[in-house]
Amino acid sequence: MSGHDAWLQARNLLVVRLDNAGDVIMLGPALRAVKSANPAVRLTLLASPAGAKAAALLPWIDDVIVFRSVWQDLGHLPFQPARELAFVHDLAERAFDGALIFTSFSQTPHVAGYVCYLAGIPLRAGESKEFGGAALSDGPCPADDDLHQVDRNLRLVASVGFPSDDARLEIAIPSEADERAGAWLLGNGIGPGDSFVLLHPGASASARRYRTEKYGGVARLLRRQGWPVVVTGTAREAALLDRVAANADGDVVHCDDVGLPEFAALVARASALVCGNTLPMHLADATRTPVVALYSGTDLVTQWQPRFAPNRILRRPVSCAPCYRIDCPIGQPCLDVPPDEVVAAVNELIGMHGTARLPRQEMVAC
Repeated sequence: MSGHDAWLQARNLLVVRLDNAGDVIMLGPALRAVKSANPAVRLTLLASPAGAKAAALLPWIDDVIVFRSVWQDLGHLPFQPARELAFVHDLAERAFDGALIFTSFSQTPHVAGYVCYLAGIPLRAGESKEFGGAALSDGPCPADDDLHQVDRNLRLVASVGFPSDDARLEIAIPSEADERAGAWLLGNGIGPGDSFVLLHPGASASARRYRTEKYGGVARLLRRQGWPVVVTGTAREAALLDRVAANADGDVVHCDDVGLPEFAALVARASALVCGNTLPMHLADATRTPVVALYSGTDLVTQWQPRFAPNRILRRPVSCAPCYRIDCPIGQPCLDVPPDEVVAAVNELIGMHGTARLPRQEMVAC
């Protein structure tokens, strides 16, 4: 049996993506390609606790394994070899036919490939430029560093027999989550069909966060123009949202207590979104919500930029980009964008594309 035939006949595949929720959202086109070529296959996502939350928005995923992997750890996990051996045993019990190991340009698939080898998974594919022996059964599939992450994922699945030229991001928002989001908005004075602008100041890396006082300035200018403003974040970011509101000098709505499906519904309902290069930017791309992305110099724009939603990328050229840092020691000159420029971009996008949105039934799946 040829390599492609084995993949096409597989019925139980492991999908490995151990990063954040935004990275999992960008798996959608690749998973869609796999299911299109092999409708009978069962896809189980191996994800981090943060990434696993996005699985509810991807209808191609049948099951989820949540795991903090030592090869993606930033030094927080204790030295526990027995834990790793138990994980290999658990994978072996699931009898996977193959493993698709998705990584960014800076990550290796070979460690995960070796774990899957020890778990008895015969087919193992990943992307890499370095030599990894037989840790992978196929490849490794090479990919350029500046390739968009969605295209990188599609190149991997195409290399083992699942080709696709459809790179569109797509999510399925549960109808119950959309209804809860609508009820939350109504409870805060924003009715069905009302326009509003969503601001999301947070990001997992501080180097990717536009300053809170500037977000406050954006909110203040939008409110002066008559726009209802909703500021969103996680429960852990409540203090961040408070600082944005304090700098807004006006009435803004806080939202830090909804789940990811409900948050995706808020993004889908918004007239426009302002955020950094983080998860909401990808949700906007999937729902075709106009998005102004305050894109820091931490990453290449070509690797993660929105491509299907109306968008404006705002940043300043700096010699240190891309730095790939979690924090910035020089004050984020890459994000030295005044609030009035952000608001002008919001108004331009809404003026050009405010009605050019996906019909509600295409954005929300029951």
